[in-house]
Formats: sequence, structure tokens, C-alpha cells
Amino acid sequence: MKFVDEANLRVEAGDGGNGCLSFRREKYVPRGGPDGGDGGDGGSVFLVADHNLNTLYDYRVSKVFRARRGGNGAGANRTGAKGDDLVLPVPVGTLCFDRDTDELIGDLTADGQRLRVAQGGFHGLGNARFKSSTNRAPRKTTDGTPGEQRNLRLELKLLADVGLVGLPNAGKSTLLSAVSGARPRVADYPFTTLTPQVGVVGVGPLRSFTLVDLPGLIEGAAEGIGLGHRFLKHSQRTRLLLHVVDILPPDGQPPAEAVAAIAGELAAFSPELAGRERWLVLNKADLLPEDERAALRDDIVRELDWRGPVYMVSALDPDSLRPLLGDVMTRLEALREAVSDGDDEGGDEAE
Repeated sequence: MKFVDEANLRVEAGDGGNGCLSFRREKYVPRGGPDGGDGGDGGSVFLVADHNLNTLYDYRVSKVFRARRGGNGAGANRTGAKGDDLVLPVPVGTLCFDRDTDELIGDLTADGQRLRVAQGGFHGLGNARFKSSTNRAPRKTTDGTPGEQRNLRLELKLLADVGLVGLPNAGKSTLLSAVSGARPRVADYPFTTLTPQVGVVGVGPLRSFTLVDLPGLIEGAAEGIGLGHRFLKHSQRTRLLLHVVDILPPDGQPPAEAVAAIAGELAAFSPELAGRERWLVLNKADLLPEDERAALRDDIVRELDWRGPVYMVSALDPDSLRPLLGDVMTRLEALREAVSDGDDEGGDEAE
């Protein structure tokens, strides 16, 4: 199925059912009185996060979704049936916006999380509701209220712990396939990755993290040039970025220039994203003799004045990847613990 990360749709909740005007009429029961029942509530529309989905493709095909209307009331104090709610499954990581106001309605970040996006109409009242000591035969009823209608924009931002960024042909897809069970398309030409690819990296017993490979960026990506600009948003949920660089690119571009170009695109797209923790991964080390690797790494670090962690790896050499994966896992565990401690402290203050 085609990967789609944005979709526009219209949702219409069901109207409430109308109240009934009725009087009890039975043999031997004179002046039986009012017995009109209430209508039923209209169905609401909900979005539900489903971890089995990874695309919004279905919402490009169907555009309008309606919940059921509530049933009308009936005589003998019978209440109309409640309209069934309409539940629309979406991938985990979906944001829902009101297209008319651009208001963020909700962010579905956990499997099974529900978000009501259109409230069903409320039921009308039957004439039995209006009976009183001074009004024994009321002829008053009310209609159900209309269901809420909304134009929505769904936007998917993949949930992943670590994101791979870099120029086309930097070896990101090969790296992902080497460390996880993901099988992205790999070829010796640019832009083989046309959609984000997610894999789970196992580091040890009960220790794993998710890694997303984003389509290659080029200069001007933040302004819409190339493919990567459409998917930069998927890196916004990551805790850590791995900047993958080809140490011997076919076009001869110096690695330091490649790093600077991507850093500029990240900053142009989002200053917050540019400030995200980013590690430098010098890839395809197998193309260099071992005695030349350290010198090249030191030259790149000096040109960039790089202050963060640096790794020289080869997707073809599992031994070169183990230190990187181990350090990433350790860093993510520290970040998760920090977030957990912050939540605990916030809870204590609230109490």
C-alpha cells in the first residue's frame, strides 16, 4: 500500500432523534395520558490509534464519513435507538487539525488512544416529559439537535527513537537493513528511498529502539526541493538524530561540506530540530585502509569543529556498528529516565 502521511476528510456526526407526540389509548383506560418517548442520541465520530497501520492512504480514497442518526421516539414511552458511533482507525503518531481554523484537535501517540472529533446530536424529548399537574395532555415535543460537522486534516508523524538523516546515497538504507529487520530498497543511485522506513534495533535482552530512515535530503529541501522536505517532519518526534555521511562520495564532495549542507536544511525547516542532539556517523569505512581512517575522521571533526560523538562505521562490518548501537541505547535509556523523573516530580507538585 502506498505511504501517505497527509489527508483531508469531512466527518459528520449523527443527528439526535426527535421526541414523539403520542397519547395512551387502550380499551377501558380513559384519558390514558401522554406516552411519547424520547429520541435517541446521534452517533459521534472517533479517531482511534492503531499500531497495525502506517499510512493514511485509505483517507485519500474516501473523503466523507458519517455516523448514524438517532432513532425517533415512539408511543408507549419507547425511546429511539442511539445512533452507532463511527470509529476511524489511524496510525499511531497521527495529528488531527480542524481544517477551517487550523486548530490542533488532538495528537494520537499511543496504541488504542481515542479522540472524539465530532459530537453526536442530543436526543429530543417526547411529550411524556412535559406532563404536569396543570398540563395533563401536553402536545409539546422537541427535536434532536444536529450532529457536529467538521473538516479535518490528518497529519502523520512517525514515532521513532532515532532518525537517520543525510544526503542521498550516504548509505542510510543499507545501515538500517544491517541493524534491524527492515528491508528498505537499496541501490547504487540517489533517491532509492521514497518513503520513511522504520526498523526495530535489538541491542540486548529487553533493550531495543526504533530507527527511522528518512529519504535523502539535498540543498533547498526545506523550501520544497527534492523529496526529503516532505518527510523532515517525521524526524521531529525523534530523541536523537544520526547524521550519516559518505566518507568517499562518488561526486567528490568533501564530507564536511555534506554535513554543513544538511545542518543548514534542518535549521531552515525547524530551529528546534536543528538543536536536537545529533551524532556524526562516518559511513562506508570499508572503502578506506585502516591506517587512513583515523586521520580522515580527525580532519572532518576539525573542519566542522564538531563537539558531539563521532563514529566511523561500515554497514558491512557488524563489529564497527556495535559501539554505535550500544551508545545509542544507553543514551536513549538516560533520556527516558530523565523524562520519567520529570513526570514524577510534576506529579508530586500537583499533589
